[in-house]
Amino acid sequence: MTGRLRGWLTRRRWVLAGLALAIVAALVAAGYPVYVRPQVDELRRADAILVLGGEGVDRYGYGLELGRQGYASTVLFSNPYGEWTDIDEVREPCHTPQTGFTLICFAPDPSTTVGEGRELRRLASENGWKTVIVITMRPHLSRARYILERCFDGELIMRPSPFDIAPWYWVWSYAYQTAGYARAVIDRC
Repeated sequence: MTGRLRGWLTRRRWVLAGLALAIVAALVAAGYPVYVRPQVDELRRADAILVLGGEGVDRYGYGLELGRQGYASTVLFSNPYGEWTDIDEVREPCHTPQTGFTLICFAPDPSTTVGEGRELRRLASENGWKTVIVITMRPHLSRARYILERCFDGELIMRPSPFDIAPWYWVWSYAYQTAGYARAVIDRC
Protein backbone atom coordinates (compact mmCIF):
# COMPACT_ATOMS: atom_id res chain seq x y z
CA MET A 1 0.00 0.00 0.00
CA THR A 2 1.40 3.33 -0.96
CA GLY A 3 1.87 6.18 1.47
CA ARG A 4 -0.62 8.23 -0.48
CA LEU A 5 -3.35 5.56 -0.18
CA ARG A 6 -2.58 5.07 3.51
CA GLY A 7 -2.92 8.84 4.09
CA TRP A 8 -6.22 8.93 2.24
CA LEU A 9 -7.60 6.03 4.34
CA THR A 10 -6.46 7.70 7.55
CA ARG A 11 -8.15 11.00 6.58
CA ARG A 12 -11.30 9.11 5.63
CA ARG A 13 -11.40 7.37 9.03
CA TRP A 14 -11.03 10.72 10.79
CA VAL A 15 -13.81 12.23 8.69
CA LEU A 16 -16.11 9.26 9.41
CA ALA A 17 -15.27 9.36 13.12
CA GLY A 18 -15.98 13.11 13.19
CA LEU A 19 -19.25 12.59 11.35
CA ALA A 20 -20.31 9.83 13.78
CA LEU A 21 -19.43 12.05 16.73
CA ALA A 22 -21.42 14.93 15.24
CA ILE A 23 -24.46 12.68 14.77
CA VAL A 24 -24.28 11.42 18.35
CA ALA A 25 -23.90 14.99 19.65
CA ALA A 26 -26.91 16.13 17.59
CA LEU A 27 -29.04 13.26 18.94
CA VAL A 28 -28.04 14.02 22.53
CA ALA A 29 -28.78 17.73 22.04
CA ALA A 30 -32.15 17.01 20.42
CA GLY A 31 -33.12 14.60 23.19
CA TYR A 32 -32.06 16.79 26.09
CA PRO A 33 -35.25 18.93 26.28
CA VAL A 34 -37.43 15.86 25.67
CA TYR A 35 -35.86 13.32 28.04
CA VAL A 36 -33.70 15.22 30.54
CA ARG A 37 -35.66 18.48 30.89
CA PRO A 38 -39.24 17.65 29.86
CA GLN A 39 -42.20 19.84 30.73
CA VAL A 40 -43.08 19.19 34.38
CA ASP A 41 -46.42 20.55 35.58
CA GLU A 42 -47.09 22.28 38.88
CA LEU A 43 -48.44 19.81 41.42
CA ARG A 44 -52.05 20.55 42.42
CA ARG A 45 -55.20 18.72 43.49
CA ALA A 46 -56.74 16.38 40.90
CA ASP A 47 -59.48 13.79 40.56
CA ALA A 48 -57.01 10.88 40.43
CA ILE A 49 -53.32 10.00 40.45
CA LEU A 50 -52.08 7.53 37.82
CA VAL A 51 -48.77 5.82 38.49
CA LEU A 52 -47.49 4.39 35.23
CA GLY A 53 -45.81 0.99 35.31
CA GLY A 54 -42.34 0.03 34.21
CA GLU A 55 -38.79 0.54 35.39
CA GLY A 56 -38.25 2.59 38.52
CA VAL A 57 -40.65 1.16 41.09
CA ASP A 58 -39.94 4.08 43.46
CA ARG A 59 -42.68 5.95 41.64
CA TYR A 60 -45.32 3.74 43.32
CA GLY A 61 -44.30 5.00 46.75
CA TYR A 62 -44.43 8.57 45.47
CA GLY A 63 -47.98 8.00 44.19
CA LEU A 64 -49.03 6.65 47.60
CA GLU A 65 -47.41 9.63 49.31
CA LEU A 66 -49.35 12.09 47.12
CA GLY A 67 -52.57 10.17 47.84
CA ARG A 68 -51.90 10.38 51.60
CA GLN A 69 -51.24 14.12 51.25
CA GLY A 70 -54.71 14.54 49.73
CA TYR A 71 -53.81 15.41 46.14
CA ALA A 72 -56.52 13.02 44.91
CA SER A 73 -59.14 10.69 46.35
CA THR A 74 -58.14 7.88 43.97
CA VAL A 75 -54.70 6.47 43.15
CA LEU A 76 -54.27 4.14 40.18
CA PHE A 77 -51.39 1.68 39.99
CA SER A 78 -50.62 0.32 36.58
CA ASN A 79 -49.13 -3.11 37.10
CA PRO A 80 -47.83 -4.45 33.79
CA TYR A 81 -46.06 -7.22 35.72
CA GLY A 82 -49.29 -9.07 36.51
CA GLU A 83 -51.21 -9.69 39.72
CA TRP A 84 -48.66 -12.07 41.17
CA THR A 85 -45.62 -9.88 40.67
CA ASP A 86 -42.74 -10.36 43.08
CA ILE A 87 -42.06 -6.61 43.19
CA ASP A 88 -43.06 -5.62 46.73
CA GLU A 89 -43.54 -1.91 45.92
CA VAL A 90 -46.36 -2.92 43.57
CA ARG A 91 -47.80 -6.06 45.16
CA GLU A 92 -47.99 -5.01 48.81
CA PRO A 93 -50.03 -1.78 48.46
CA CYS A 94 -52.45 -3.49 46.05
CA HIS A 95 -53.21 -6.14 48.69
CA THR A 96 -53.29 -3.79 51.68
CA PRO A 97 -56.20 -1.49 52.60
CA GLN A 98 -55.25 2.18 52.20
CA THR A 99 -56.40 5.05 54.38
CA GLY A 100 -57.50 8.42 52.98
CA PHE A 101 -57.89 7.38 49.34
CA THR A 102 -59.01 4.53 47.13
CA LEU A 103 -56.26 2.49 45.46
CA ILE A 104 -57.13 0.81 42.16
CA CYS A 105 -54.57 -1.62 40.72
CA PHE A 106 -54.90 -2.74 37.12
CA ALA A 107 -52.94 -4.61 34.47
CA PRO A 108 -52.93 -2.56 31.27
CA ASP A 109 -53.89 -4.27 28.02
CA PRO A 110 -51.59 -4.08 26.16
CA SER A 111 -48.94 -3.71 28.87
CA THR A 112 -47.72 -0.40 27.43
CA THR A 113 -48.43 3.28 27.93
CA VAL A 114 -51.19 2.95 25.31
CA GLY A 115 -52.84 0.25 27.45
CA GLU A 116 -52.54 2.54 30.47
CA GLY A 117 -54.10 5.37 28.48
CA ARG A 118 -57.02 3.17 27.46
CA GLU A 119 -57.66 2.20 31.07
CA LEU A 120 -57.39 5.84 32.15
CA ARG A 121 -59.94 6.82 29.51
CA ARG A 122 -62.33 4.06 30.67
CA LEU A 123 -62.02 4.88 34.39
CA ALA A 124 -62.22 8.64 33.79
CA SER A 125 -65.40 8.17 31.79
CA GLU A 126 -66.95 6.00 34.52
CA ASN A 127 -65.95 8.38 37.33
CA GLY A 128 -66.22 11.79 35.65
CA TRP A 129 -62.55 12.62 36.14
CA LYS A 130 -61.38 15.83 34.48
CA THR A 131 -57.87 16.19 35.95
CA VAL A 132 -55.31 13.46 36.58
CA ILE A 133 -51.79 13.58 38.02
CA VAL A 134 -49.55 11.19 36.08
CA ILE A 135 -46.35 9.90 37.67
CA THR A 136 -43.57 8.27 35.71
CA MET A 137 -39.81 8.54 35.44
CA ARG A 138 -38.38 11.74 33.94
CA PRO A 139 -37.19 10.31 30.59
CA HIS A 140 -40.70 8.93 29.96
CA LEU A 141 -42.65 12.13 30.78
CA SER A 142 -42.81 13.65 27.29
CA ARG A 143 -43.72 10.41 25.54
CA ALA A 144 -46.27 9.53 28.22
CA ARG A 145 -47.87 12.98 27.81
CA TYR A 146 -48.00 12.51 24.02
CA ILE A 147 -49.72 9.13 24.33
CA LEU A 148 -52.07 9.93 27.22
CA GLU A 149 -53.28 13.16 25.61
CA ARG A 150 -54.50 11.03 22.72
CA CYS A 151 -56.43 8.79 25.13
CA PHE A 152 -57.75 11.20 27.76
CA ASP A 153 -59.65 14.41 27.01
CA GLY A 154 -59.07 15.92 30.44
CA GLU A 155 -56.12 17.77 31.94
CA LEU A 156 -52.91 15.90 32.68
CA ILE A 157 -50.52 17.03 35.41
CA MET A 158 -47.26 15.29 34.51
CA ARG A 159 -44.86 14.69 37.39
CA PRO A 160 -41.57 12.79 37.47
CA SER A 161 -40.78 10.38 40.23
CA PRO A 162 -38.40 12.36 42.50
CA PHE A 163 -35.59 9.83 42.41
CA ASP A 164 -32.17 9.92 40.78
CA ILE A 165 -31.48 7.99 37.60
CA ALA A 166 -28.14 6.27 37.07
CA PRO A 167 -25.98 7.63 34.21
CA TRP A 168 -26.07 4.31 32.31
CA TYR A 169 -29.88 4.37 32.51
CA TRP A 170 -29.98 7.78 30.80
CA VAL A 171 -28.12 6.32 27.82
CA TRP A 172 -30.53 3.39 27.61
CA SER A 173 -33.53 5.73 28.06
CA TYR A 174 -32.55 7.89 25.10
CA ALA A 175 -32.66 4.85 22.81
CA TYR A 176 -35.72 3.23 24.40
CA GLN A 177 -37.85 6.39 24.54
CA THR A 178 -36.93 7.35 20.97
CA ALA A 179 -38.03 3.92 19.74
CA GLY A 180 -41.16 4.30 21.86
CA TYR A 181 -42.00 7.58 20.13
CA ALA A 182 -41.77 5.84 16.76
CA ARG A 183 -44.17 3.16 17.99
CA ALA A 184 -46.52 5.74 19.55
CA VAL A 185 -47.08 7.35 16.17
CA ILE A 186 -48.45 4.03 14.91
CA ASP A 187 -50.40 2.91 18.02
CA ARG A 188 -53.88 4.27 18.44
CA CYS A 189 -55.69 4.82 21.69
